[in-house]
Amino acid sequence: MKLKVLSRTGNALGQVDLPAQFLEPIREDLIKKAVLAIQNNKRQAYGAYEEAGKRHSVQLSKRRRAFRGSYGHGISRIPRKILSKRGRQFYWVGAFAPGTVGGRKAHPPKAVKKWGWKLNTKERRKAIRSAMSATMDKELVMRRGHKVPDTYPFILEEGLEKTIKTKDLLGILTKLGFKEELIRTDSTKMRAGKGKRRSRRKVTKKGALLVVSDAKQLRQAAKNIPGIEVTNVNRLNTEMLAPGGHPGRATIFTTKAVEVLKTGLFTKDYQGEPQKKERKKKKEKPKKVEKKKERKVRKEKAVKKSQSSKSSGKLEATPQTKEKKKPEAKKKTKSEAKK
Repeated sequence: MKLKVLSRTGNALGQVDLPAQFLEPIREDLIKKAVLAIQNNKRQAYGAYEEAGKRHSVQLSKRRRAFRGSYGHGISRIPRKILSKRGRQFYWVGAFAPGTVGGRKAHPPKAVKKWGWKLNTKERRKAIRSAMSATMDKELVMRRGHKVPDTYPFILEEGLEKTIKTKDLLGILTKLGFKEELIRTDSTKMRAGKGKRRSRRKVTKKGALLVVSDAKQLRQAAKNIPGIEVTNVNRLNTEMLAPGGHPGRATIFTTKAVEVLKTGLFTKDYQGEPQKKERKKKKEKPKKVEKKKERKVRKEKAVKKSQSSKSSGKLEATPQTKEKKKPEAKKKTKSEAKK
């Protein structure tokens, strides 16, 4: 199967052979199953507090002739809490059991429950291939509600991946014939049901999906266009290609994305490239801010250390033989000098 390659202005550049993934027969049951698996895996577990309704100090004996017992009082044998007492008379109120005020629930939702679905790898890949082939069926795409141009389906040149600005991407889509589609996805409607109260007031329609080899720049450009979604080929899944489990979303693949698919991505026996684990850089510890007292103590220690090093650094005097000093001649007095 061959498809024409268009430039960003809508001019024909040539033809490309589509890989085998687009020749898969459409299986709506598999697509629906894969989409439900993705939605269930996204679901967050919830549950009641384990000790909810069990925190009452319920003390009631079930033995005959026992103090604080319920037998022989003509009352039902449910757990009770004591509000007041006088001797052997008690004012009891039912607690702990389901159906009592402040009691626990009979079978509350458990947070331990696993909501995710398991799906076989080959089954998941087959569903993706099936959804990919559905995007190339123009009748199925139009039946889904998309307003696509007469040239659809087609492959776009790789220059689309370098688009940075939103206005440039809007210009490219209008030149390719998606003006009516952009108008359709721009309108919103109010959601029916309780979702209005849960920060999901408005519902937006799904527009075209752009599949590229590197979506870093283009994703930023398409961020502010309602309905338009951008993804890497490696990150494709059934929910993107068939939102809600309905196959036939308007999808534009780039030439680079098709080249990646030709390596055997999503095929039955695809092994994939070994991923290199990036080593995380160790975070530097923040420097400790010294307090005034600590700084003062540190300075005192430094001074003592320097003084001790100076005293130890003096050379000790070597033991030498002391020379005998000659006795100094006594000074003669004036009387002795005259003699």
